Amino acid sequence: MFPFPVSASAYISTSNEVPIEVHGCLRIHHDGRFERLAGLNTILAGTDQMTDVQCKDVVISHETNLSASPEYPIPTPYEDSWDAIKWVASHARENGPEPWLNAYADLHKVFLAGDSSGANIAHNMAIQVGLNLNPTRINLKGVILLHPYFQGKDPIGPELGKDGDFKALADLMWKLAGRGRIGLDDPLLNPAMDPRISNFGCSKILLCVAEKDKFTVRSLNYKKVMEKRGWKGRVELMESKGERHGFFLFDTSCTNACNLRRRICSFINPTRSNV
Repeated sequence: MFPFPVSASAYISTSNEVPIEVHGCLRIHHDGRFERLAGLNTILAGTDQMTDVQCKDVVISHETNLSASPEYPIPTPYEDSWDAIKWVASHARENGPEPWLNAYADLHKVFLAGDSSGANIAHNMAIQVGLNLNPTRINLKGVILLHPYFQGKDPIGPELGKDGDFKALADLMWKLAGRGRIGLDDPLLNPAMDPRISNFGCSKILLCVAEKDKFTVRSLNYKKVMEKRGWKGRVELMESKGERHGFFLFDTSCTNACNLRRRICSFINPTRSNV
């Protein structure tokens, strides 16, 4: 059923009835059925009155009644995340398809940001900017990486001991996402294996980590890699003490979340550091 081994982990269980279950997260059955065990709350489709952003339900599979809710005015679907930045860049001459971007977007001062796997996406999009594989009219000023989902085939630091079971979980998630076809040293997951890393397309990175996040060891290794592989920029590091992975999504008003937002604001606009 699965073209890769399932590593032993306190987070993962297997049985004759359910070949893979990640406690409190997901369950995959022998027949391919997938059960999501967390994050089941949904929001009705409609228009946000404050932002005018619209979302609507789109059926992906009629057989399983599976649907998703893409948001607009950002157009969907994308071929990949790079299409999104190209679509934004199409407004550089103030004649793009989205009036709000024509009126307000400053494409001479663009920042990419993402959390968890979104941070991986932001990193890899910045590589594409640096390589100029798809020329745009944007000026990438910086990248904000919030608790990246970086990994790698060979364990490092605490992954060799107390965090070994967590690494097995992180590896499994990546293998499931790639259906076992993408290795753990793919540059999308392990930037240290990317020979193009010195071509990173801007001069500064804000790398945000959390003290109790088990991915932090990989983020700190990423900082070392960026500084030693010929890239001429600088990595600014912010650590949130006592916090776990993605804490700011679950408690948006806590002190550390507010401090994190202020740090992001000062990174984007140093002249308004007290925002």
